[in-house]
Amino acid sequence: SFRKSGIFMIRNKLKILLPIAVVVVAILAGRAIISSKPEAQRMAPPVVPLSVDATRLVKTDYQVMVTADGTVRPRTTSTLIPQVPGRVIQVSPSFREGGFFERGDVLLRIEPRDFELALASAEAQVAQASAAMEQELALAEVVKGDWESLGKKAPDLGLRKPQIAAARAALLSAQAQLERARTDLDRTKIRAPYAGRVLEQNVDIGQFVSVGTMLAKIYAIDYVEIRLPLSNRQLEYVQLPERYRNEGNVTNQEGPAVTIEAVVGRTTYSWEGRIVRAEGSIDTQSRQLYVVAQVDDPYSRGPEGRPPLRIGQFVQARIHGKVLEGVIVIPRPALREGGEVLLVDEEGILRRRLVSVLWSDADQVVVDDSLSEGEILAVTSLSVSASGSPVVATVDGEVLNAGSNPGAGPTPRAAPAVTN
Repeated sequence: SFRKSGIFMIRNKLKILLPIAVVVVAILAGRAIISSKPEAQRMAPPVVPLSVDATRLVKTDYQVMVTADGTVRPRTTSTLIPQVPGRVIQVSPSFREGGFFERGDVLLRIEPRDFELALASAEAQVAQASAAMEQELALAEVVKGDWESLGKKAPDLGLRKPQIAAARAALLSAQAQLERARTDLDRTKIRAPYAGRVLEQNVDIGQFVSVGTMLAKIYAIDYVEIRLPLSNRQLEYVQLPERYRNEGNVTNQEGPAVTIEAVVGRTTYSWEGRIVRAEGSIDTQSRQLYVVAQVDDPYSRGPEGRPPLRIGQFVQARIHGKVLEGVIVIPRPALREGGEVLLVDEEGILRRRLVSVLWSDADQVVVDDSLSEGEILAVTSLSVSASGSPVVATVDGEVLNAGSNPGAGPTPRAAPAVTN
């Protein structure tokens, strides 16, 4: 029994020691394997130059075009109001909304019968006052002759001077009434004060109108005006026709030309005009100055079936601003966020440069002397680009090699990306 118990104890110890021995051996073997592993060689990845489109910079003169939006309005709007009452008996065919008329055209007539009778009565009063005047003058001549036959000077009362003065006053009053009657009769014909167009018609034939009744709204058609807001930045490049005190309405120069564009359906039409004046104050809310563009004869038939400019039509104006001489003009996409551009040096390496922008629009950017003539500008939009990256630039069909890179593979095209 003692022998059996000894064997049992040995077995239990072996069950504990054997796993420990196996773990220790495994750890020692792993360390030996790790310490004897071969050293890996590090290799730098090949630098693959990007292919970009580029342009060689040249100095040029640039015509600044300032854009602004506005609404067409007439230069003059009037309200037709009769000066005599009566019934409308005749209406011109052009007296309709949208109808054209010329200066002096009779747009409508008011029944003239009452005014014709008043004219006849006034003429009779003038004739009667004239006869009374002639009678008094004849009596004065008779009295004067009687006094002269007696060898005496006739007194003023004897020469009927008061009666003659009263007759002359009565004649003048009758003539004034006659002129009033003629004027009232002429006012039964409502004439156009200028060449224009009917904006709103309020009466028609058979309707009775009184003094003060609004007959229609009309507007002049010799030219239209467009009120355009300009910011302080835009005013720097527009030569305005300013007016100064003690110079009347004479401007110091002719205003700049302006092209008015309007979209009708799917077609864009244009009209040529000119800036004629600037308003006298700056808008306190928008901090903009409004200038007025004028387009002459906007309702004549234009080329290629161009429609007329309509009152209230929304238009875009392109004002011909100053000419910037000897500047660099680059495409708008070439200007990156933060006012930087990417240049390609002689070794085909990208270089960032901060530029100063004089003027920009939706398509182009005008840069001052921060860029030089002859430099190569990358115009391809790059999603990721760092200063010092090698590129293959294509300038006007000529490919410029990148920096030497023997391990470079095929040249990939840069993926387009949106940049600011």
